[in-house]
Amino acid sequence: MRAEVGNRVVIRGRTVEAPDRHGTIAEVRGEDGAGPYVVRFDDGHESVVFPGGDFIVEHSEQV
Repeated sequence: MRAEVGNRVVIRGRTVEAPDRHGTIAEVRGEDGAGPYVVRFDDGHESVVFPGGDFIVEHSEQV
């Protein structure tokens, strides 16, 4: 998985009742765009995230 600062991310909820979490990558700590990532979530919380199967990167369109 590759990402860059500014990409939007979605972390899927683990259960039916758990909502998806949305945020923006603020920092890439791995090599060549790999995780872990510092993610600033839409609710203002910031956390270091190690991507798993429930982690989706929404890449910006290249013009």
